[in-house]
Amino acid sequence: QVQLVESGGGLVQAGGSLRLSCAASGRTSGIEAMGWYRQAAGKQRELVATIAADGRTNYAESVKDRFTISRDNAKSTVSLQMHNLKPEDTRVYYCNAVHSFYGHYWGQGTQVTVSS
Repeated sequence: QVQLVESGGGLVQAGGSLRLSCAASGRTSGIEAMGWYRQAAGKQRELVATIAADGRTNYAESVKDRFTISRDNAKSTVSLQMHNLKPEDTRVYYCNAVHSFYGHYWGQGTQVTVSS
């Protein structure tokens, strides 16, 4: 009922920046929170940042002051601006949307690799 398509991952040197974007389609009118999660191979998926429909944000401690999440409700998009990237930020990043009726949806994931 909701499809999420991510873009913007890639390879960057430590200290560099990347911007991830995610576009939602389908039944977008019921989307409440949107966010980004990340996962390393063999590890659990972890929260990076979330943003509510009213703009309230929540960040993992490890990315505070380096990452900024934003959303455009009219376009049903959410973005993650990442600065001062570190090798430990290397993960697959997943877009997430929470629909008021249908629950959680996930994008296909985009790889972010930070070289030292």
